[in-house]
Amino acid sequence: MALQHNDLGDTVHHPFHDEDGDSLREECGVFGVIGARDAAAVTALGLHALQHRGQEAAGIVSFDGQEFHVRRGNGHVAENFSTGEAMAELPGSMAVGHVRYSTTGGSGLRNVQPLYAELASGGFAIAHNGNISNAMHLRSDLVQRGAIFQGTADTEVIIHLVATSRYPTLLDRFVDALRMLEGAYSLICTTKEGMIACRDPLGIRPLVMGHIPEADGKKGAVVFASETVALDIVGATFDREVEAGELIEVDQDGKVTSHRPFVEASSRPCIFEHVYFSRPDSISAGQSVYSVRKAIGQQLAIESPADVDLVIPVPDSGVPAAIGYAQESGVPFELGIIRSHYVGRTFIQPSDGARSSSVSRKHNANRALVEGKRIVLIDDSIVRGTTSLKIVQMMRNAGATEVHMRIASPPTMHSCFYGVDTPERNKLLAARMDMDAMREFIQADSLAFVSIDGLYRAVGENERKSKCPQYCDACFTGDYPTRLTDLAERTDPSQLSLLPKTEKVA
Repeated sequence: MALQHNDLGDTVHHPFHDEDGDSLREECGVFGVIGARDAAAVTALGLHALQHRGQEAAGIVSFDGQEFHVRRGNGHVAENFSTGEAMAELPGSMAVGHVRYSTTGGSGLRNVQPLYAELASGGFAIAHNGNISNAMHLRSDLVQRGAIFQGTADTEVIIHLVATSRYPTLLDRFVDALRMLEGAYSLICTTKEGMIACRDPLGIRPLVMGHIPEADGKKGAVVFASETVALDIVGATFDREVEAGELIEVDQDGKVTSHRPFVEASSRPCIFEHVYFSRPDSISAGQSVYSVRKAIGQQLAIESPADVDLVIPVPDSGVPAAIGYAQESGVPFELGIIRSHYVGRTFIQPSDGARSSSVSRKHNANRALVEGKRIVLIDDSIVRGTTSLKIVQMMRNAGATEVHMRIASPPTMHSCFYGVDTPERNKLLAARMDMDAMREFIQADSLAFVSIDGLYRAVGENERKSKCPQYCDACFTGDYPTRLTDLAERTDPSQLSLLPKTEKVA
């Protein structure tokens, strides 16, 4: 089997993350297409639309009917898949791709997806968005039984579970493996028979399905992606979401078969997709992300008005919410902060005295606009609080007479174990401080977050149903929808009572 790939390396320096780690870092993005001419080129284009979901590394595996071909590399999609030479290494009408920010497993090309393995049934490639919350428990058991792991990513556990299952068919072995998993996963897999796409029983991580129409009106190639925006960019229709707990097979002839291998449960898609992760031009859980973010801003204005002269977004993620806040409050919306879109690797290293912070390199106050004004800043979230502090200081230095802060999500008080790289709970500002202490820490004149019910109203619900929440909102509420086996097993027994509450899912 001919496998082509870049040289492996275990050190990745991502220049785009906040130096203070004061952000909720994107998870991952997956894309797959079957039945397309130049499938790898289509996949690269789809991954480009998902670049916001992972900027550390990218990879594509293609299948030409006889052999699988693998290419992966550090950095952005364009750095790895923009040349004819790169595409020539990935022939075939089926391909699966992945953009990555490492959550479980750390950096290094040995962990870059899609992961590929030769099983008894033939080649098997897998791209995974999410996080397996019992991966270390499963891995330990597999290693004791003789499994040899090449990397440290939780996704590799799935490959070993498939390989060691005793069921007769690959599909049955795959389902057998999935039934052992806890946590969140949206998966796209390729075999010589075709493509498999699935979501975990709660549908925590997103996955959508579409097709690329042919000139004669036939459906053509089938496409799966983390977000609808990736369908748009490749000229595919948005047919529907892959439903929670659904497994979809597409064979090489284009036949689509849906399976329901899990006990039915109420879906719990990640509500933070609406707040931050998804691109605003995507549709998530049946809702326009842009419209929801505007509605969050409107809820903020209703719940926490501010007597100010200007509404100013913290770009770029705060823009739709700030528009909604301005429209509801009647206070003018203005771009009081200008963001540089060219912040990358710093090839000129100034002296310590001249080196600017990551915030001042990315953002600059529009002094002529804000000087002498009372302003309210709209941002998507506060994590550690250091970025908010710097932005408030920047606006004061630019002459703002009052600086108020409004946040388009409830306080982030708990860590995520489902594919979002949040800091440990003791480093989250809202977990350590009450509202007044947080306001004092970021040096704002006032601070307010949208309420949890306000967030639910923005996504079209009357309120949050406490006994059966409509979304996964554990980062705000601590209400985790699955067991957290790995967390429990690495916690001191005397501290077990402090673990987050979880629900058992069949």
